[in-house]
Amino acid sequence: MKLLSRIEEERGRLVIWAPLFLGTGIGLYFAMAREPGIVLYTFLACAILACIAMAWRWPWGYGPMALAVALTAFGFCLAGARAHLVGDPVLGFRYYGPVEGRIVVVDRSQSQAVRLTLDQVRLDDVAPRKLPGRVRVSLHGEQGYLTPRIGQRVAMTAHLSGPNGPVEPGGFDFQRMAWFRGIGAVGYTRVPALVLTPPDRSWDLAVTRMRQNISHWVRSILPGEAGAFAAAITTGDRSAMSQDTIEALRGSNLAHLLAISGLHMGLLTGFVFQAARLLLGLWPMLSLRYPVKKLAAIIAIGAGAFYLSLSGGAIATERAFIMVTTMFVGILFDRRALTLRAVALAALIVLCLTPEALTEPGFQMSFAATTALVAVFGWLRERARDDTARRLPKWARPVVAVAMSSAIAGLATAPIGAAHFNQVSHYGLVANILSVPVMGTVIMPLAVLAAVLAPVGLGWGAVLLMDWPIRWIIWVAGAVSSLDGAIGKVVSPPGAVLPLVALGGLMLVLLRGRERALALAPACAAFLLWAGAERPPVLISEGGGLVGVMTGQGRALSKPRGEGFSARSWLENDGDKADQSMASLRDGFEGQKGYLMVDLGAVKLVQISGRAAEEKLPNACTEADVVVLSAWRKQDLPDACAKTRVIDRIALKDTGAVALWPGRGGAEKLRIEPVRHPSHKRLWSR
Repeated sequence: MKLLSRIEEERGRLVIWAPLFLGTGIGLYFAMAREPGIVLYTFLACAILACIAMAWRWPWGYGPMALAVALTAFGFCLAGARAHLVGDPVLGFRYYGPVEGRIVVVDRSQSQAVRLTLDQVRLDDVAPRKLPGRVRVSLHGEQGYLTPRIGQRVAMTAHLSGPNGPVEPGGFDFQRMAWFRGIGAVGYTRVPALVLTPPDRSWDLAVTRMRQNISHWVRSILPGEAGAFAAAITTGDRSAMSQDTIEALRGSNLAHLLAISGLHMGLLTGFVFQAARLLLGLWPMLSLRYPVKKLAAIIAIGAGAFYLSLSGGAIATERAFIMVTTMFVGILFDRRALTLRAVALAALIVLCLTPEALTEPGFQMSFAATTALVAVFGWLRERARDDTARRLPKWARPVVAVAMSSAIAGLATAPIGAAHFNQVSHYGLVANILSVPVMGTVIMPLAVLAAVLAPVGLGWGAVLLMDWPIRWIIWVAGAVSSLDGAIGKVVSPPGAVLPLVALGGLMLVLLRGRERALALAPACAAFLLWAGAERPPVLISEGGGLVGVMTGQGRALSKPRGEGFSARSWLENDGDKADQSMASLRDGFEGQKGYLMVDLGAVKLVQISGRAAEEKLPNACTEADVVVLSAWRKQDLPDACAKTRVIDRIALKDTGAVALWPGRGGAEKLRIEPVRHPSHKRLWSR
């Protein structure tokens, strides 16, 4: 009965609990080992109807619990429906030949190569019904005079294949991300791309073309890194930023300044609101007849909507726009809007529109920071009667507010950032205190001023004035990230850690009174799981060409070059600061190129590669318990391999990358953990 009475007390706050249950259902869908069938969806649909009927018939007592179950089931069905609706054909084989398509996105890969995303794709000898909806191609080598423009139709000779799966079990699933973005093939070209037609004027690319034009205009006025930074914060286009600057911003915890999120949206709409209110107030005929404050709020909402479309509509920007819109609508109705209900409403809208956003770090970090800030500052506002805040001098209050905001947001997002990016910035608070005020008081107002003056040809002046403030932020990022011990590396956590962290944080925010102590249980469980995280002793890449073995010095890699993405991901997930070339010099492998052996205690492993790899197979089987063959077998296994576990490209094609966990009983106790189990098929992994 006590539980029911406590639930009754929460009936008026069900809206702030709703994202938790909806997100739980979405998370359960993505955690499934295999794609759910029609039987499960039918059962869940019946459960939703039954729970709604129960809540309608008995609104008190167990009614709220029934709604929670219905929301969870609805979240599961919503994610499944979204996955089926967005599905486009995926290239099921390796393709080399002519590729033709229209440019819809221009960005850069991790190797700083220009990367084009094409739609309206044409491939030689591929039926139209099997053509991917979108193809992403990296441009390597000399590209001549090509200047990629949105809407251009281009042709090239490229290598393509379907998106690859995770590089290790439990790792980042690029296949899933590509599925929801409609990318059915990825690849590269080393020959110049040819422009077939100039940029078209179709309406579906109007906003994207405008973004690219504004980005080019900003960079033409403000060249170098400062111009690339200015383009990133105004249009979301980071293609001109160097990897060194991006890494410095990440290492100093200032990368959020590049993401058009709550900070940018709040600063821009806040500046527009105050400026509009001031200008409208100077017009007596208007200010005496109409509520100027509400008119300014409407103008600010319009400015936010324009900024949302200009930025490309990322998850963080959508969330920020919904939040500021809720705030200004609250002004229209004379209500306070900076509440947890506004955050919950934003989360519900984003999850209903794009359920897959739940798995992305942008969504997780954005809502973690916003929820923490609203909760803490709401708690402080309730205690504003205390004279503690009033004792601060006026000049110190903005500094304290920035410091508190940075500390709160940093603490809320630290576990999420560490889990996804395997690093922690130890001096991020200092960098934010030195940079965020400059961003809010100088750079964003100048960006708004440039937008206002651009139609009359005077916007260049405001853009030029952004130069030194941006240079200051870039300098702070470089100085802070280069300090000794500025960046700490952490090992990747088990899959249950982040859900437990989220549950603990939400319980701390949503529960009241002594019940908040219950948040310690999932938080402590997450900490213990993370502290006891064990990395795979052996990792084998999807093609078998790279093997990583854990040693006392860290993970030793079988080669210094090649399959760099897998190597970098393995080392980052280990919490290792070494690069591939350094890791290849570690003790662990014996032998020479093409025939490497490693002793794992109870198990010996040999990796053979090269043109004559299959000829070395009988000898390798006599010396080792496990043989990794990075080649396609042309004949059956020799008799010498009858008792040896052979992992070749035929097996890896079905399983993807694998992790080996040697036991004490030799090869018989060897546990192989594949990325893809043959019976575990999802829509995006077929």
